[in-house]
Amino acid sequence: MPIKLSGSEPGTLAAMTGSDRRRVAAWLLLCAALVFLIVLVGGVTRLTRSGLSIVEWQPLIGVLPPLSEAHWQALFAKYQLTPEYKLVNLGMDLEGFKRIFWWEYLHRLLARLIGFVFLLPLLWFQFAGKLERALAWKLWGIFALGALQGAMGWIMVKSGLVDDPKVSPVRLTMHLGLALAIFSAELWIALGLLVPREARAPRLAAVLPWLIFAMALSGGMVAGLRAGSAYQTFPLMDGHWVPPEVLVLEPWWRNFLYNMATVQLVHRGFFWLLAVLVLLAWWRQRREPSAHALLAAFALQASLGIATLLSGVPVGLGAAHQGGAVVFLAAAIWHAHRPGRAAR
Repeated sequence: MPIKLSGSEPGTLAAMTGSDRRRVAAWLLLCAALVFLIVLVGGVTRLTRSGLSIVEWQPLIGVLPPLSEAHWQALFAKYQLTPEYKLVNLGMDLEGFKRIFWWEYLHRLLARLIGFVFLLPLLWFQFAGKLERALAWKLWGIFALGALQGAMGWIMVKSGLVDDPKVSPVRLTMHLGLALAIFSAELWIALGLLVPREARAPRLAAVLPWLIFAMALSGGMVAGLRAGSAYQTFPLMDGHWVPPEVLVLEPWWRNFLYNMATVQLVHRGFFWLLAVLVLLAWWRQRREPSAHALLAAFALQASLGIATLLSGVPVGLGAAHQGGAVVFLAAAIWHAHRPGRAAR
């Protein structure tokens, strides 16, 4: 039986009604909010070193938490076999294990919830004929990204269960990048459904979300290498604008993956570039509400980043800084879309 994409007959391309557009947009905004929440929880999970506490990937059985003392002991026994327990948490008792377990469990539970909240309404909209064909393909593309995101999460965790109790910074960055790509796509499509664009955005406004996305990826590398624990001074890095050790690894490209000085310098470079470009974008479009939101989001994220660095990356500030990246990206997407106003 052919799938009904829109209109009264299968495969027709009748335009969505205003009510349909608002409902789909509201659902996508809810999904984007849940992605924002899981990014925050993911930040806490990473900063509390909780991400390696669950050593198996059980998409269905893993929905249920431990319900008995025997189950807790079995999970703890598996964790005691990991490099993290042997090299970092040797001697941890069951209560300590529970504290890190719950953060990882919440992170995985949210991931499952997001999958259901996205898939079930998508199926209903699809079979009820509420989606135009092009939109349906975009939404199924987002679902595919979500499936890839779940797989990448487990691939990331596996990298820390072998010899070195640290996840691969590259895999962690890919995991974060997929989450941000899903968030961006959901927000962009929702804005387009609520207020169709009347004109192409100015070039600077159009490029800012991509730069912020790249800055967030560089932040993922900083987090993965725990480079925030080094060079905890600002604006200089231990008295240097460019530390002398930024290119000590051979071949040179390995510095951008494994050198704490290099990855933090790249992250700071994005900060200074965006400091200039955001101010310029705000000045050019200062009559737009989205321009004020962009400037405010940058100021908030910059303040959180500097405070996190200078205070030694505490859990609360570190997670807030990770969430602030999503807020900053959302403001830039809104500014690029500029709902209801033609570019001047």
